[in-house]
This record gives sequence, C-alpha cells and structure tokens, in this order.
Amino acid sequence: MKFANLVRLHWAALRALLVFTVVVGIAYPVAIWLIAQLPGLRDKANGSIIEANGKPVGSSLIGQSFTDASGNPLPQYFQSRPSAAGTGYDPLATSASNLGPESIVDTPDKPSLLTLVCSRSNAVAKLDGVSGLRPFCTGDGVGAVLSVMGPRDAHGNVVHPSRVVSVNEPCQTTPTPFLRTYEGVQVECRKPGPEGDAYSIGQIVPIRGSAPADPQVPADAVTASGSGLDPDISVAYAYVQENRVANARRVTPDQVRQAVRDNEDGRWLGFFGEPTVNVVTLNLELDQKYPVKS
Repeated sequence: MKFANLVRLHWAALRALLVFTVVVGIAYPVAIWLIAQLPGLRDKANGSIIEANGKPVGSSLIGQSFTDASGNPLPQYFQSRPSAAGTGYDPLATSASNLGPESIVDTPDKPSLLTLVCSRSNAVAKLDGVSGLRPFCTGDGVGAVLSVMGPRDAHGNVVHPSRVVSVNEPCQTTPTPFLRTYEGVQVECRKPGPEGDAYSIGQIVPIRGSAPADPQVPADAVTASGSGLDPDISVAYAYVQENRVANARRVTPDQVRQAVRDNEDGRWLGFFGEPTVNVVTLNLELDQKYPVKS
C-alpha cells in the first residue's frame, strides 16, 4: 500500500473517532441529562432525594432502619420491613438472604428462613402489642419442626415412630419442647454434638399448630425484599404500628392514620400489586407535624 493511501485511511479513521467521541461521548450524555432535568423528571433522575430543612435525609426509593445505637426499634417511628442488604438497606450490598421455602431446619451458625419468620413475628408482636402467632411457629419464635425416626413405608413416611426430636429447639435454651408427644412418642429437644445431629436420618415434619391462617403480623413484616432496599410496607403493617407510634408521639391514632394515608401509594395503573406506604416519607411527615417532646 502506498504511503499516501495509508495516511488518507488513518486520517479518515481519526476524523470518525473525533466525530463519534463528540456525538456519543459528549452530545448524547448532555442531551439525556438536560431532558432528565425537565419538570416531572428531575426528582427521579437525581435519585428521588428527600430533604428536610434544606438538607438531604434519604431517598424515597431506599428504605432506612429506624433504630437506636443498639439496634432496638425506636417506638416513635414506623418500622421498615426486614433487610438482608449488608447491615440493612446498604445500596452497595443489595441482596436477599437466598433462603427458600424449604429452609425450615436451623444449623448451629445460621437460622432457617422459617425460624427467621417466626422470630420476627414475635418481635413485632412484642413491640406493637398484637398476637405473633403464625402457622408452623412455636410460641418461643422458632420453626415448629420435628425429625421423626423409625421404620418407613414404601413412600418414605415413618409409620411407627421410635424417636422424635424438635430440631430447632436446642436443649441448652429450650429443655421443654413445644410439643410433649408425637404419635405417642415423647418429643426430645435437640442435643449438642453428634447425638443431636442424628435428626438428619429422620423424616422432617413441620407442625402447623393452632395458629390462625391469617396472622395479625403481615408477611412483609417478617420477610425481606429481594433487593433489601424496599422503602415501602403494606397498609396492613402500617395499621399494626399506628397505636405504638401515636402513644410515643402523644397524639391520637386518627392523626397518625391520616399521615399513613398521606403517604399511601395505590395499585400501579389501578390494578397491579397492592397499596403500599413509604416509611421514609411517612416518618419525615410525622417528625414535621408531631415531633417527639422530651
């Protein structure tokens, strides 16, 4: 190839590089940024930042923990749903727990999803003065699950139990299991060490118990969202917390309920999903209208 042709081709490539750098690297991003600053779009494009007294206090898209330095819920605030993102609502560690519906047996270093749900239900019940009873949970807030050992039939079911262990109740903390007997066999607590691990040879049997099918503590109060950043709770969970917040702020439940309604979002397009309440904006409104008096 002649030198003149080589120079001409490289000059054409350089001009194309410069043109595309200006168009794609500068003009296009600037145009998108300008469009995003139009009224109605600016707030969302800038992260839906919430301000109080001229200072940013959060985002309406990201939940927050409303707890003291020890992690205890502050009674004057509505509590968000649980979060598995880092230490809670960490945008840099957004994640779920990766525990599925078959996670019902605790391990020594990690509770099962069932036990997490049961313990959270008990915690909400204690905080808000409602019943924490829910199916497949013990009264102490762990999964009500037995390991039933003995001969099995052709389908793998134990037909004549010889030993029964409550697998989520270690003897160190719960010497008396939630169930006294199962099919005539005394239920044991889970012993430490190899003897306690013998449950793995048994048939795992969840025990529903006598709890109502519709617990007072709603599902979003005991389960984390997929992202761990959900800023919303169900209307039902907001109603569970109203009396506690009203008492802490020394106002009437009706005043708190009106604040809940102010921050309620209906179904998307009128029929997708369920109504929700944004906890961050709700607590901010309460601080502005009914600040806690020391």
